[in-house]
Amino acid sequence: MSRTSEQKLRIAKRVIREFRFGDCINLGVGIPTLIPDLLEAEHPFIFQTENGLLGMGPTPPKNEEDWDLLNASKKPVTLQKGSAFFDSVDSFAMIRGGHIDIAVLGALQVSQEGLVANWMIPDQPILGVGGAMDLLAGTKKVIVAMTHVNKEGKAKIVKHLDYPLSGIRPVQLIVTDLAVFEFTDGHLILKELIKGMTVEELRKITDAKFEITGELHEYQHEMGLNIT
Repeated sequence: MSRTSEQKLRIAKRVIREFRFGDCINLGVGIPTLIPDLLEAEHPFIFQTENGLLGMGPTPPKNEEDWDLLNASKKPVTLQKGSAFFDSVDSFAMIRGGHIDIAVLGALQVSQEGLVANWMIPDQPILGVGGAMDLLAGTKKVIVAMTHVNKEGKAKIVKHLDYPLSGIRPVQLIVTDLAVFEFTDGHLILKELIKGMTVEELRKITDAKFEITGELHEYQHEMGLNIT
């Protein structure tokens, strides 16, 4: 397994620890779509994908794909018991109406105020805004799942966004491969740090200013579900 794959799986595993019994969860493009493959078949969560499926299951075995069943990353998926199909109008009515408990989004950057940029890089082809602006506006809790730095080694948690904004509502949590941050009263708070890294080392690769309030915990990415 490549280092990049290990990083992404670590992030996905840590995000799962934020889920609660019965949560309805939208999984965005990229790292979030790894999550169903990491869970037992009879898990207590309901996954929604904005292209029109509630009750999304894991990736099917090789050669058993149904290419009419795709997630937001255009990857084949399976169905959970009781799943449902619907059009984009109904899908976004769920999102805008506040019926999604958690959205897990990838991001290009997050500002120190919790604002997200995840849909356009200047001078690159524009594929469209996607559902991020609706998810940011309508979901009860938004978690960003992303690597701590980009491919060039530049910080993705920044003072101010360099890319176009996805929505004006801040997120609640950032999970990277190195740390977990929470936004509290407009402040970026470091909650967990991976073993072997110091706070000073983390600051060097984090453009945004963050604080530590209370106890700083070791990054917990081993599988464990909060299903209370």
